[in-house]
Amino acid sequence: MLRSTFAILLLALSASASAEDFDYTFLSAGYGIVNFDAINADGDGFIIGGSYAINSDYHVFFDYQSAGLDFGVDASTFDAGFGYHMGLSDQVDFVAGLSYEYVEVGNADDNGLGLSLGLRFAASEMLELNAGIKLIDLNDSGNDTGFEVAGLYKINEQFSVGVKGDWTDDISTYSLTGRMYFGN
Repeated sequence: MLRSTFAILLLALSASASAEDFDYTFLSAGYGIVNFDAINADGDGFIIGGSYAINSDYHVFFDYQSAGLDFGVDASTFDAGFGYHMGLSDQVDFVAGLSYEYVEVGNADDNGLGLSLGLRFAASEMLELNAGIKLIDLNDSGNDTGFEVAGLYKINEQFSVGVKGDWTDDISTYSLTGRMYFGN
């Protein structure tokens, strides 16, 4: 009974959702918590990011995260790149990106390239769900593969709030974010 009710509710919510409404021109800001498993350090900090739709299929993007860790160590990451997006159905967009990556922890830094693949799912007119995988290949530190899931709740046409989780072999991050749209 509970499964049937959940399935009917999910179908009803997704019936009016449309991936055509996905906007790839936005700015976002938020607060995040980061856990470094390899160095047994935790911290928190801020996140800013954005995307600009070049046309109906391509966008450019950036993300910056800064955190103060245990023991007075600071960490930051920056990526900027070029993305491609296409509709797979009325409710799902496929998104891919190629990015420059920069990582700094304490006095050590490294850079390299990133490749990401993901999906944006319009679960309802108010709720968007995202999932993806990202491979980062840094020059000195080697490569790492990460997974992310996120949810965004649309407050109105211009503003959404959301939560996100990212996991790699050595780092886990959790964040709360707000997103302001400038397209559509």
